[in-house]
Amino acid sequence: MDRFVAMEAFVRVAERGGFTAAAHDLRISRAMVSRHVQDLEAHLGARLLNRTTRKVHLTEAGQVYYERSTTLLAELAAAEGEVGELHSRPRGTLRVNGPVVFGAMHLAAAVADYMVAFPEVSVELTLTDRVVDLVEEGFDTTIRIGRLSDSSMIARRLAPVGLVVVAAPAYLARHGVPLAPADLAQHRCIRYMFGDGSDVWHMVGPDGPTSVRVSGQLRTNNGDAMRIAALRGIAIAVVPSFIVSDALSSGALVPLLRGWGGEVELGLYAVYAPGRNPSAKLRSFIDFLVPRFGEQPAWDRWRATATWAGAVDGSVAPAAP
Repeated sequence: MDRFVAMEAFVRVAERGGFTAAAHDLRISRAMVSRHVQDLEAHLGARLLNRTTRKVHLTEAGQVYYERSTTLLAELAAAEGEVGELHSRPRGTLRVNGPVVFGAMHLAAAVADYMVAFPEVSVELTLTDRVVDLVEEGFDTTIRIGRLSDSSMIARRLAPVGLVVVAAPAYLARHGVPLAPADLAQHRCIRYMFGDGSDVWHMVGPDGPTSVRVSGQLRTNNGDAMRIAALRGIAIAVVPSFIVSDALSSGALVPLLRGWGGEVELGLYAVYAPGRNPSAKLRSFIDFLVPRFGEQPAWDRWRATATWAGAVDGSVAPAAP
């Protein structure tokens, strides 16, 4: 017995005063309505209706059960309505995860602007560089940077993420300008500790892919720390351009080795668990981020105006438009 179906049949019989009218409302047979009520009475061990040839009347037990049943059915309908509304228009709480540096520099502002555009949505923003389990940890989406591996999750590309080799003018004045990737082996480099912590930088450029083993006194697992160290003239760093875009635009850092970049193309993705339909709040959030970042993100505008170090004579050459 489906208790809620039987409860609804009983309430409809009580309100309509008969099985025939109730069956018409519920669009099932009179015999099925009668069966639902009989099963409910058997389950409760009490008679709920007194039946006559013309009409039915509630017993004392039936009156008590009717009053409670109408309340429960109304609450159930309200709950279903709220769930449907959550799925049809953006509202409720959206739990978002993102990487630490990108989250602080770009995602947090995007979330704030999204909340202005969608005031009925509350956001819980968690920043961490570890790979989270969306389902286990209850996130609606995670923003990830990299080259995504095969996964059962759904990923929507938001923007490209390019790597750039940078150094402060003061460092270049002391140690010279690397003219080719192989020259990096003779320079101080900031090494990024992630995964196996490899000291080999893999790059691709006009001459194809190449690899160079680098060394230096600073190793860190944080991109912002790399930016700060590079600004202080400690060493050369290879970092995502979104971390150093302001410094490149101002000239505080100088891009090196024009035409050379990371071996694999990185991307910015919104990742979420598969399902029949994403919620309205999740759909609206991802749709908001796509034009916000885009295929020509704001953090790469420096490329149009920056000067690149790496001319043949070691001077600083202006970038082509």
